[in-house]
Amino acid sequence: RRIGAVAYNAGHTYLAPAATAAAGVLLGVETLFAVALIWVAHIGFDRLLGYGLKYSSGFADTHLGRAIKLRAA
Repeated sequence: RRIGAVAYNAGHTYLAPAATAAAGVLLGVETLFAVALIWVAHIGFDRLLGYGLKYSSGFADTHLGRAIKLRAA
């Protein structure tokens, strides 16, 4: 669980997409910048749904509280 939480959190903080966006701007690679924007939108959407950074105690335990489970109707 700890490794899973660390891996999830590494991809769901704004530091990596900020570095990707900066690299895209500095290197003049529009695709990198576009990927960074999509990445930031993904993180923001996760936060909107209540999926925050994970604790090693379980996937539903996040820094925003307990994540809700969405059910199919």
